[in-house]
Amino acid sequence: MSSVGLLILIAVLGAFICAKTRSAAGAVVFSLVALVLFIGTPVGQGIPDAISAFMSAVDQATTPALGGTSDADGGTR
Repeated sequence: MSSVGLLILIAVLGAFICAKTRSAAGAVVFSLVALVLFIGTPVGQGIPDAISAFMSAVDQATTPALGGTSDADGGTR
């Protein structure tokens, strides 16, 4: 196992231990460390692009509903 993989495993185990002891702040910190380490690996490099594409799709889908624009057949105003 590579050193980055071992660090990710330790961060996930740390988050699990903190969650079991009801230490929310510790669990969040360990989870964020694991996420940053994972994104730094070749496998996780596509995650920021995937999140960006997902957020763009959500934005395009919700903008007409939140903006109050009407559709062609006389929908909401």
